[in-house]
Amino acid sequence: MANFAPVEEQLTYIKKGSAELIREPELRERLEASRQAGKPLRVKAGFDPTAPDLHLGHTVLMRKLKHFQDLGHTSIFMIGDFTAMIGDPTGRSATRPPLNADEIMRYAKTYMAQVYKILSPRTTEVRFNTEWLGKLKSEEWIRLAQKFTVSQMLERDEFHQRFQEEKPIALHELLYPLAQGYDSVALRADVELGGTDQKFNLLAGRELQRDYGQEPQVVVTMPILEGLDGVQKMSKSYGNSIGINEAPLEMYGKIMSIRDEMMWRYYELLTDVQMAEIERLQQQVHPMQAKKELAERIVRDFHSSDAARNAGADWEKQFQKDQVPEAIEEVTVASAAVVASSAEESSGGAPDGCRVRIDKLLKEAGLAASRTEAERKIREGAVTINGSSVNGPNFELTTPDGLLVRVGKRVKRIRLAG
Repeated sequence: MANFAPVEEQLTYIKKGSAELIREPELRERLEASRQAGKPLRVKAGFDPTAPDLHLGHTVLMRKLKHFQDLGHTSIFMIGDFTAMIGDPTGRSATRPPLNADEIMRYAKTYMAQVYKILSPRTTEVRFNTEWLGKLKSEEWIRLAQKFTVSQMLERDEFHQRFQEEKPIALHELLYPLAQGYDSVALRADVELGGTDQKFNLLAGRELQRDYGQEPQVVVTMPILEGLDGVQKMSKSYGNSIGINEAPLEMYGKIMSIRDEMMWRYYELLTDVQMAEIERLQQQVHPMQAKKELAERIVRDFHSSDAARNAGADWEKQFQKDQVPEAIEEVTVASAAVVASSAEESSGGAPDGCRVRIDKLLKEAGLAASRTEAERKIREGAVTINGSSVNGPNFELTTPDGLLVRVGKRVKRIRLAG
């Protein structure tokens, strides 16, 4: 029989970083019953494999799943290979383009490769919802659709806005909340986790469980993580993300670049540190040291302890001791994409004496999300190449051996090739 922590202690850990809990009295009752019976709760979070690149924003739900695991409960990491074919309408002003089965499975393998970097294999169930949704017969889908009305579906923000703006709403999109809700029925979930933007779908799960004679799941919503700019949600398209497969030094440097006030939100959503300890860090530890500890924790989670220590040491060499770190990410950029004027005629790499457009170089190397952002960084004096500050649009290349480019707290060695 499992031994569980006192209910109040569990609730404190569960509520860390969460946005809303529906309903807390129900969760309290389930935790108490679980503790008395020595039986873990079944806690579910679904992830549709719709993109190949995962970033730290995607791991917020995984982290909360881990918190339930830390308390002795069972985490269900559900891969929505069936629901990915429908396409989640959450946050969309238009119908998602369809994905084919090969794309979905390729992305699913990416997710599978990462899940155990956070979750424990011992208490994690990995499930694919094709297992049950793919077996539903036509009449079962009809019965499922009878549980909701069109007016209820149009109450959803995305659908309501598109309806008001006379934008198309495809019929299959209305199936998504039904499918996600039925996932909770099939898995007999006690708790479901989701982003604040998923609330409609999560509540659909509660309703369907009632209709199928189950106790309705408790819903825990998590905030949408802001990116490096501290304003917009973390997204690769916004150029403000930290990819979980990025090199240790790159990941470490990006974390060190966030604003001090943003650091505490990252502590809440991306670490296992308890709130009491976070409050102690805020009061007693210098922000620079606290941020170093944050960066080391996150790099360690996705790489290793040695990689985290080495990244920290290299970062200090780079920015606190004015030395070049030993491990710098190297990227290759096509010379034709960045050279200026006649130098574009080069066919064997970047020739000596050619002029490189710095804004293009930063964008192609992933040091700026766009040429506009690159131009702004240049104006701010945040760009150095081979140790020299740059303040103009071009850089005179005198050697083809590579450029050591620094933008703020990020650095890369860039090699040009034809």
